[in-house]
Amino acid sequence: MTLTVYGIPTCGTCKKALQWLDSRAIAYDFINTKEHPPSQAMVTAWVNSLGSKPMRNTSGQSYRALGDDKQTWGDPEWIDAFSRDAMLLKRPLFVKDGQAVLVGFRATEAELNDILNRLDNA
Repeated sequence: MTLTVYGIPTCGTCKKALQWLDSRAIAYDFINTKEHPPSQAMVTAWVNSLGSKPMRNTSGQSYRALGDDKQTWGDPEWIDAFSRDAMLLKRPLFVKDGQAVLVGFRATEAELNDILNRLDNA
């Protein structure tokens, strides 16, 4: 299994996710999306796996700066936006063997077990 986690090191949610992976000795590679933004091909594959809606970081300044027309966008417009500004991507994004399997991280016990199941079954 090759697990890659995309995010930014200063993100509290990313920190929690990485600590959780470390505590379970789950190996991963961390990619800082600010320093190494994903390519449009990668973003396209992720959106094809998860859809654009769950991948939206709706709490960030980049999202608010998009304007109201974002409400009418489909996947192609979101792929373009994510490719131009990685801060629009919800964090962290878990990719296993090249396929996006999960975006975001919640720390309830049931959700943590769900994450483990998704990683094992992906």
